Amino acid sequence: MNKKGQAEKAAKQAEEKAVETAAEPQAGSPEQAGNYLAELLSQAENAYTMYRQAQKEVANGYKTQEQQLEKDYREAEKRASEALDRALDRARKAREQAEQQAEEEFRDALARAEVAYQKSTAEAMKAHKTTVEQAWTKCLDAREEAWGIFQGEKVAK
Repeated sequence: MNKKGQAEKAAKQAEEKAVETAAEPQAGSPEQAGNYLAELLSQAENAYTMYRQAQKEVANGYKTQEQQLEKDYREAEKRASEALDRALDRARKAREQAEQQAEEEFRDALARAEVAYQKSTAEAMKAHKTTVEQAWTKCLDAREEAWGIFQGEKVAK
């Protein structure tokens, strides 16, 4: 059970206890009735305090989740950058090999290597951009859903 559910359950139990106690007939002096009402008030205050504490814990949980989502985004961005670096490195190596093999046909081979390099670079940058955009979209969607749930606009799946 999540913390919000636990908090609601504790608040409900305290409320039920207060209602049950209030429903019991009380006999005795006005002093006993005053003590009884003070006890009910104390129970209500305790229930409210428990509810507020649980609400704080839920808010902290959402904040922790948001921090985790941001961390996940940063990790995805780092992986995408590393993949870009590797792709650029592979493209550079392919260019160097093509240049070495093209000593006899220097101009033609150099042109082909440059075209291959540009294409590989464009594809790697496109893949990087797509990956970063997907990670950002997931981060925004998850953040929006979390806040929607926190604000009571959505129900947790």
